[in-house]
Amino acid sequence: MERSTDCRGMACPLPVVNAKKELAGLTKGDVLRVRVDNEIAVQNLTRFGERQGHAVTSEKAAEDDYSVTFRLQTENAASAGTAAEDASGTNVPANGTAKESADGNAPAPGGKCAVVIGSDRMGSGEEALGKTLMKAFLFALTSQDKVPDYLIFYNRGAFLTCEGSASLEDIRSVAAAGCRVMTCGTCLNFYELTEKLQAGTVSNMYDIVEAQMRCTTIIRP
Repeated sequence: MERSTDCRGMACPLPVVNAKKELAGLTKGDVLRVRVDNEIAVQNLTRFGERQGHAVTSEKAAEDDYSVTFRLQTENAASAGTAAEDASGTNVPANGTAKESADGNAPAPGGKCAVVIGSDRMGSGEEALGKTLMKAFLFALTSQDKVPDYLIFYNRGAFLTCEGSASLEDIRSVAAAGCRVMTCGTCLNFYELTEKLQAGTVSNMYDIVEAQMRCTTIIRP
């Protein structure tokens, strides 16, 4: 079987997310072709496909027009790995203590995971870029095979769970999948957002610390 999908014009991580969905319906010997409009998307798709164990090739047809071809080498593409941009597995520490995962490692199999967000933007560069990256990060969480156990917001991260946030739908989606969404009450009060909370529940520092202590993996975007 051959299948194709056009992801031109889509922002990161949508090309990878869409490729994962298409691959889930294919099996060994099938082919998927994904069209994208930039080299970064080609690289992301190539890494994703190779992690899944498939043969991946790419071709540039014209400016802003690339094709990435997956030739499936496993029985079921949905059975391997994650669809994060460049995530890879990590082992649970033998002593059960939390492992920082700012390096992009995926949650340890069998261990609890907390994603802790202390800002409404990702990184320390341009504000607009940082907000775009954070929105993409939260969207990517909705496309993982397993959502984190906790999604914790504090400081300016509190804005993301409140009225006007562009990520409310994604945060609610993760919560509906079983993730406990917590926002620092002190932070909501400080920014006068208490009445504007739209996703998850108001929490306190004791509960936030306790949640992280239960986890073997802590991710800080």
